[in-house]
Amino acid sequence: MKVAIAIDSFKGCLTSKEANQAAADGIRSIQPDAEVLQVPVSDGGEGFIEAFRAAIGGQLIELTVRDPLMRPVSAKYLLHDELAVIEIAQASGLMLLTQEERNPMVATSYGTGQLVADAVRRGAEHIIVGLGGSATSDAGIGMLQAIHNLQCITHNIRFTIASDVKNPLCGENGAAHVFAPQKGALPEMVLQLDKRARKFAEVSARHFGYDRSESEGAGAAGGLGYAFLQYMDADCKPGIELLLDTIRFREMVKDADLVITGEGSADRQTLMGKLPMGILQHSGDVPVCLIAGRICNREELLKAGFARVECINPEGITLEEAMRKEVATRNISDTVGRLLAGFFR
Repeated sequence: MKVAIAIDSFKGCLTSKEANQAAADGIRSIQPDAEVLQVPVSDGGEGFIEAFRAAIGGQLIELTVRDPLMRPVSAKYLLHDELAVIEIAQASGLMLLTQEERNPMVATSYGTGQLVADAVRRGAEHIIVGLGGSATSDAGIGMLQAIHNLQCITHNIRFTIASDVKNPLCGENGAAHVFAPQKGALPEMVLQLDKRARKFAEVSARHFGYDRSESEGAGAAGGLGYAFLQYMDADCKPGIELLLDTIRFREMVKDADLVITGEGSADRQTLMGKLPMGILQHSGDVPVCLIAGRICNREELLKAGFARVECINPEGITLEEAMRKEVATRNISDTVGRLLAGFFR
């Protein structure tokens, strides 16, 4: 029996690698001789570079850059031959700030630009950028300031941004209105941020003769998506699709008997391109089981094609208890063990 495991991180609780290991332990408790393939995954946020490293290898480059408040912070990116993979949360992430420090009026993406610049200097010719978990809403101006001394960057290097966000840069569905409140913006700040982004896009459009502010993904990461689209002529792809295509996931699982995926909370939003849906779409005819800490809209998930949809948490458990690492680990193992026993009965 061959079982492939590709579970997203349970945010604030388990990494993808830890969740996969818990599931593998559950499988081996039922089938000790099973071939278990563990695939760390990420859709562009936390764990993105680690997922690529596990799949293709490469060297983690660590350097000191500026955080969203321009303080020194240690950040990493992956370099593999002429490919660099950058996770913007390393330098410009919301988790680098305390609740009190969050203020997208001043937060800058400068540190992300420093990572890009370092990758260019080390010979990267294709740079993949995971746009998840940013603290910024500066339309990528900070990032562009950090790379302005690099000549011909847009002509010689291919950029791909990994994002599931389809929002434009400006307007009611734009970066400021939709995402800035999550980063500490008050209502009056949202209006200022949107106005600032709109003016930047207008100036940029006059300079280039085209405008990417309405493109899908422009509103990702506080407008960083726009800066890469407009100034770097980047391609935009869903993060999980980019990862799975790169590692040839479909080939990896074609002879598997079962694929197990999961996330912290599964509902109809899962069907809108979230990570488990990407796994389902790249698994061919192999049955895919979905596990999660919370399940809503089970029938819709089953109708979408998942063979099983299972909640790992027992009824009545508190959120605090469910979020404890050892509890979540045990619950994943137990659930996968029961699932496997039932699936191959």
